[in-house]
Amino acid sequence: MKIEQIYTGCLAQGAYYIESDGEAVIIDPLREVQPYIDRAERSNAKIKYVLETHFHADFVSGHLDLSKKTGAPIVYGPNAKPAFDFYAAKDGEDLKVGKATIKVLHTPGHTMESTCYLLKNENGKEVGLFSGDTLFIGDVGRPDLAQKVKSDLTQDKLAGYLFDSLRNKIIPLADDIIVYPAHGAGSACGKNMSKETTDTLGHQKKTNYALRPDMTKEEFVKEVTTGLVEPPAYFPLNVMMNIQGYESIDKVLERGLHAMSPDAFETAANETGALMLDVRAAQDFAKGFIPNSINIGLEGSFAPWVGAMIPDIKQEILLICEPGTEEEVVTRLSRVGYDYVIGYLEGGFESWKKAGKEVDEIKSISAGELADLQAKDPSLPILDVRKKSEYLSEHIVNAENAPLDFINDSMSMIDKNKTYYVHCAGGYRSMIFNSILRARGFDNLVDVRGGFKAIKESNRLKVTDYVCPSTLL
Repeated sequence: MKIEQIYTGCLAQGAYYIESDGEAVIIDPLREVQPYIDRAERSNAKIKYVLETHFHADFVSGHLDLSKKTGAPIVYGPNAKPAFDFYAAKDGEDLKVGKATIKVLHTPGHTMESTCYLLKNENGKEVGLFSGDTLFIGDVGRPDLAQKVKSDLTQDKLAGYLFDSLRNKIIPLADDIIVYPAHGAGSACGKNMSKETTDTLGHQKKTNYALRPDMTKEEFVKEVTTGLVEPPAYFPLNVMMNIQGYESIDKVLERGLHAMSPDAFETAANETGALMLDVRAAQDFAKGFIPNSINIGLEGSFAPWVGAMIPDIKQEILLICEPGTEEEVVTRLSRVGYDYVIGYLEGGFESWKKAGKEVDEIKSISAGELADLQAKDPSLPILDVRKKSEYLSEHIVNAENAPLDFINDSMSMIDKNKTYYVHCAGGYRSMIFNSILRARGFDNLVDVRGGFKAIKESNRLKVTDYVCPSTLL
C-alpha cells in the first residue's frame, strides 16, 4: 500500500494519492488533474474513486475533470448535494481499494457535509486518517465558512457540531494513526495551524488545544471561534463552483494562453476593461511596469492574495509575466476560480518597453534610507501594511497600520497629496498595496525594500517591545 501527500505550498493544501493492489484513490485533488493521472499510470494503477472531504472554500477542486477523464466516481459523505453526479457515501461505510479499506466518517462542523476517511491496511489495521478540514495539525477547521453559503448555520452551531464530531468520531481512534489534513500553516481555513503537515493522532491529543479531554462544549465553542478574522471574499464563490460545477481546466488554459503583441495587449486593455495583472517579482515591478497594472508576485502566496485583492472571480484578466511561466500562472489562477484570463503579453514586460510604450515605476528605498529620513523628520508618515496581529506584536514607533487585507479601509486613511513610506514583512505585500493604490491615483507612495525584516536587521529604527500574540486574542 502506498500513501503519498501531494502538497502545494502557495495554497498550503494537501491532496493525497493512495494505492493498493493496482487500484488508487485521490483525495481532494487540485484543479489541474493530469499529475494524478500520470502518477497512477506510472504504477499501472486504476483510479477507482475521487474522494472529497467537503465543499472546499479556498480552492476549486479538480474532482469534475478527474472523474470525467478517468471514469472514477466522485464520493462525498452525508449531507452533500452537488449539482452533478456523485456517490453519496453513508457514515461508517467501507470503500474497498485493492486490499485496503477506507471507512467513511461523517464529521460535520467545519461544514455540514465534512467527512474524514479512515484508511485500513490489508490486515484491517487502522493506519491513516484523512481529516480534510475537520482536524489540522495544531488546530481544527474554522466553523464560520459554511454560514456564508447557508445563513441559518451560525458559527456557534457549527462549532457545536464540530465538538461532537471530534469527541465521538476522532478522539476514540488509536493514538498511532497518522493524521493527514487538507491544509497546513498559511491556509485561511484555520487560525493557528502547524507548519508540520502530518502527525500521529496521539500527539495531537496531547498538544492540540481543541482535543483537550477536559474541555466542555461551551469552552470549545468559545475557543474555536475566538480570534477569527473575516475570510477572503472569494471563499463562498469557490464553494459554489465546487457545488455547482465549472468549466474544464483545458478550456481555461486554451483561452488564457493567448499570446498578444504589445499593440494587441494595449488594445485589449483599453477596450475590454480587463485587469492587467503583473506577476513578476516585487522589485522588478517597481523598476518599470505598464501604467494601471497591479502586482501580485507569483513567488509569494499568489493565489490567496489574488483571491483577496480581486473581488470578482469572473473578472477578465490580462497577464504580464516572465516568458515561459504563462501556463503556470493561468493554472494557479484557476485553482482559486479565476478562469477568465483572456491573454498574456508576448515576450513579457521587455517587449512592452522595446515597443516604446508608456512605462511607470514606483520609488523603492532601503531600510537604511528610511532610517536616515526618519532621523531628519521623526513624524515621517510610515504605513505598515501587515496584518493587525503582526503590527500589534511589533512595529516601528509612530508607524500607522494600514493592513493590505482591508485595503479599501486602509486607502481611506491616506492623503493623496502626502508622501508615505510603505512596508510589510518582507516586501511582497507592500508592492501589492502600492501597485493597487498607484492604479487608483495615489502617486506618492514609496516602497521600503525588504520590509520589517530589513528594518529590524538595520537596527536603526525604534520599534515597539514585542508582545506575545496569544495575549492579543
